[in-house]
Amino acid sequence: MTPDGIALRHSTVIDDVWSTLIEVYADVRADQLHLPNYSVERFGEQLARHGSDPGWEVVIGYDAAEPVGFAYANTLTPDDRWWRRMTTPLPEGCTATPTVAVKEIMLRKPWQGQGIARLIHDELLRDRPEGQVSLLVNALNGDGKVKALYESWGYEAISTQQPSVDGPVLTAMLRRTRPA
Repeated sequence: MTPDGIALRHSTVIDDVWSTLIEVYADVRADQLHLPNYSVERFGEQLARHGSDPGWEVVIGYDAAEPVGFAYANTLTPDDRWWRRMTTPLPEGCTATPTVAVKEIMLRKPWQGQGIARLIHDELLRDRPEGQVSLLVNALNGDGKVKALYESWGYEAISTQQPSVDGPVLTAMLRRTRPA
């Protein structure tokens, strides 16, 4: 248990947490589920692909028995499509440094603004062996507040990419796994 009453649970087995991740996703994205890029079906396809990638791990936060949010990540290889989709040249040596990619961070509305997303994020990265972490963010989410939040966590923008043709252009961000 954490001091604020949120229990954090790790898993590396997608089948054990599938329904919980789908449930939280559908709640968080409820107002966007009609858009093809945000449909539950599309998220399920993405989740299945990510769950089979090397080093996949998830941390789910619970308030009593209620799942409040999650973050999941996997290890990137130097030639991973994550890097190949970038629209601008990457910092020197970027892909040579072992990297974990945070693929999703989701938190239900009643628990937002309390530091729980950061708690889940930091727990996910706590014992990771990689030297740096990358994530993608829609710079327009929350009128730029989400990107600013990641910047406050030590992330810096390094490029952009558009992972799907019907999805938004996302800002790629990077930081050391444990900021200085």
